[in-house]
Amino acid sequence: MDRTTRHAALVATAVALPLAVLVALLSFWRFSPDEPAAAPTPSASPSPQANTPVPMAAPALAPQPAIWCRALLSKLPPAVRDRQQRPVTAGAEQNAAYGDPAITVACGIPAPSFPPTDYVNLLDRVCWHSAETADATVLTTVDRQATVQVTVPKAYEAAGQWAIVFANPIIETIPQLAAPPTGCFR
Repeated sequence: MDRTTRHAALVATAVALPLAVLVALLSFWRFSPDEPAAAPTPSASPSPQANTPVPMAAPALAPQPAIWCRALLSKLPPAVRDRQQRPVTAGAEQNAAYGDPAITVACGIPAPSFPPTDYVNLLDRVCWHSAETADATVLTTVDRQATVQVTVPKAYEAAGQWAIVFANPIIETIPQLAAPPTGCFR
């Protein structure tokens, strides 16, 4: 390499290297945020959701229903629509709650008593008895070896549409009765 070529290479390097560093710094400055990234905000919901434990009873369960209820709770979704699951005061192995006001799921409760002429609803292959209270619609399974009760506050429309979310987990974890009540047609 002769002296002229070597000098040209040094000049080119002396110009190109600082220019490359300058372009990198300008790009970093231009495309970096002005402020530190803020924590993600939760998606908007119709109303703020409480995260306090929901009061629920936890009756003692026989060994087999306890197994089915634990299996059911392990299959429940973390949210129902935009209602996140909340803690419960008792029986986390058999109870769950969602949203505010709380939609509750109680597993292993005593089987409901109702007249044989009462209407039962088959919702997504699970048979439910529906009862109204002043504050809620109470849907209780009548075709499973362990009874599951879903309580949907009146603040939510179409209680059956809220309860149907739990049908597949119930089918997957709690065996069907050998002789379901009349009206639970398959």
